[in-house]
Amino acid sequence: MTATVSQAPQSSRQRRNAVVSTSARYAAPIGLVIVFLIFFIATPDFLTVSNISDLLVSASILMVLAMGQQLVVTVAGIDLSIGANLPWSAALLGFAVTQGWPLPVAILVAIVGGGVIGLVNGILVAKLNMSDFIVTLGSLSVVSGLTLLLTQGNTVPVNSGFLRGLALGGIGPIRWFWLVALIAALVVGFVLFRTRTGTHLLATGGNIDAARGSGIPVSRMRLYAYLGSGLFCGLAGVLLVARTGGADPSLQTNLLLSSIAAVVLGGSSLFGGRASVLGSATGAVLLQSLINGFTLIGISQYYQPIAVGAVVLGAAFLSRFQK
Repeated sequence: MTATVSQAPQSSRQRRNAVVSTSARYAAPIGLVIVFLIFFIATPDFLTVSNISDLLVSASILMVLAMGQQLVVTVAGIDLSIGANLPWSAALLGFAVTQGWPLPVAILVAIVGGGVIGLVNGILVAKLNMSDFIVTLGSLSVVSGLTLLLTQGNTVPVNSGFLRGLALGGIGPIRWFWLVALIAALVVGFVLFRTRTGTHLLATGGNIDAARGSGIPVSRMRLYAYLGSGLFCGLAGVLLVARTGGADPSLQTNLLLSSIAAVVLGGSSLFGGRASVLGSATGAVLLQSLINGFTLIGISQYYQPIAVGAVVLGAAFLSRFQK
């Protein structure tokens, strides 16, 4: 009798934990449905074809950044340098264009420039065993300073018909930005779930000691993750220039926070070893929907970082149930 009574609370606790864990795993799609319903009721302009199209274009930049952050989080790391690497890559593109370099070369410079920052982060974290938080926080400051030096603190205008077409054009109702973000997500999904490298990345994040004992080159895997994050930053920098028509040297801390929140809301664990590319993409759309909806109903932009910050805290809380 006593055993039965003692087992009842435990069974109830297990069911409650299972419900919370499931909610955490599907936080992004559940949240997206709720946000869409709220803003649909609040304003008729939200669920229009033109607004949803613009929303997805804006979300594409965040989605690409989230793919890079996804790789790092998979190996139980974090990349804070994204906030500076994004404008750095954009500034490199702007600099190359103003120097008269061919646009394909300028785009390559931006992507490679972002990758170099990721490579440096990876070497310091993986090869020298430095704290990922300290390394990427330091990179955030250093790269921000380099960007300001390169641009002299001014926005660099980029006049390119190709980039304007990339931002505004598409195939029928499908915009080019969507396709770029989709390809980025497909590449990350393929690498993580269809290749040996992806298996090693997940194993490294799940249990680094066990992975090392199994012969997995964990240092190389961590370096690959940071390199991938840098390359995706470079690609996002190209999209940002195409979207805005110029390279703004300002720190992008809002996109940094949002990239982390999108990944965790999507079902990935900050402790590593669990990844969800579709979830991260959905999380990016959710966060951009919040900003878009606030703008439509006239809520001051000063409240938008508060909402994103609250989502980041919520995502961190949910990650506790996915360890």
